[in-house]
Amino acid sequence: MKDYFEIIKNWSEKDSTIALARVIKTWGSSPRPVGSIMLINSEGKMAGSVSGGCVEGAVVKRAQQIIDEKKDEKLSYGISDDDAWSVGLSCGGSIQVFVQSIDFSQGVWKKLLINTENNKSSILISSLNDGNNTNTLIEENGEIIGDPISDEITLEAKNAYIERTNKTITYGDNTYFINVFPRKPTLLIIGAAHITVDLVTLGNLFGFETVVIDPRGYFAQNTTFQDAPSQLLEKYPSEVLHDFPLDAYTFCAILSHDPKIDDNALEILLPSKVGYIGALGSKKTHEKRTKRLQEKGISMDLINRIKAPIGMNIHAKSAKEIALAVMGQIIAAKNEFLN
Repeated sequence: MKDYFEIIKNWSEKDSTIALARVIKTWGSSPRPVGSIMLINSEGKMAGSVSGGCVEGAVVKRAQQIIDEKKDEKLSYGISDDDAWSVGLSCGGSIQVFVQSIDFSQGVWKKLLINTENNKSSILISSLNDGNNTNTLIEENGEIIGDPISDEITLEAKNAYIERTNKTITYGDNTYFINVFPRKPTLLIIGAAHITVDLVTLGNLFGFETVVIDPRGYFAQNTTFQDAPSQLLEKYPSEVLHDFPLDAYTFCAILSHDPKIDDNALEILLPSKVGYIGALGSKKTHEKRTKRLQEKGISMDLINRIKAPIGMNIHAKSAKEIALAVMGQIIAAKNEFLN
C-alpha cells in the first residue's frame, strides 16, 4: 500500500470511489503472488498489477462496472475458464481476483492509509461472501476497527502477520481474505564495519529502515556512509535493541567482529522473533562464538538460528560483494513465507 499512497490521495480528490483488486488465490504458474494489488479509478486508469499484464484489461473493464454498482465481486481467470486464452493465461496458471469498490476517506480504509503514512502495520480481513463487502482492520496494538470478527479469525490474522503471508480462509459458512500490510522492514546492523557502508546503501535501496548500532565511538563517528542510515546509535546493543520491534519484520546483521558487542546483541536477538540473524566470521570464528553462547546458557536450537558465515555463497571478495551476499540472504528470508 505504501507504493500507492500518493496515487490514492490524488484519485480520491476527483472520485470518492476507487476499485481495489487483490489476488486472493493462485493455481499453477501464476505470474503474481497472493496479495498483489491493483487500483482502478472510474476513468479506467490503473496502478499496480494482479498478473503482470495477462488479465489487467479484463479486470479494469469489470472494475469500472463494480465502481458504478458500489459492490464487490470475485473474478476468476485461468486455463479452466472459457476466457483463458483471451486474457493470456495459456501457460496453465489460474488466479482469483477480489475487486471491491472503496471510499478511502472512510472507515477501515481511511485508517489503513493513516497507518501506511505513519509506518504502522495493519492486518485487513475482508469477507469474500458475495455482496457482503465487510472489512475489519487489526492495528499494531491489537485494536479492532470495522466489522466484528470472531476470536478464531483474529488469531488466524495474527498468525498470518507472523508468517508474513496473505491467505484465504474459511470459517463456518464464511470465507475471508487476510491481507497483511506490514510496516517498513527494519535492518539492524551491529557494528560500523567496512561492509556496513554498502549494506546500508542496499538496505535503503530495498526499502528497509536501516539502523546501525556500535558503541565504539571511533567507528561510529568516523565511518563515511555513501547513503546515511536511518539511525546511527553509539550504544551497546543491550542498551537500545528493546526500543525496536523484534518481530518477523526485523532482520539483523552482526558485523562488528568484536565478541563483546556481537554476543551482547545475540543474547537479546536469539530468543526474539526477528526474521533473520546473520553473523560475520569464518566457520572457526563461529565455533568459538557457539561455545561462548552455550556457556551463557543459550541452547543450540537458538544458536542454530544464526546464519554463519553470513550471506549467500557467491564467492564474494570485496566489501560490496559481501554486502550483496548478505542482502540477498536477508531478502530470501523476508520472502520465505510469502505465497
